[in-house]
Amino acid sequence: MKNQALDAMKQEVASELGVPLKQGYNGDITAKQAGSVGGEMVKRMIAAQEAQMGGQSK
Repeated sequence: MKNQALDAMKQEVASELGVPLKQGYNGDITAKQAGSVGGEMVKRMIAAQEAQMGGQSK
């Protein structure tokens, strides 16, 4: 279940950033593109966790 949610988030972020991500093998995208998708996913997960914790950070 969690993998499905992460895959959905990955597809959403890639679409928003204009990265041509597809199901399966994505070896044809650049490291910069892959990093931008992963980085944005991490930002969103941190923001969601902070919101869940009531905005407690630093």
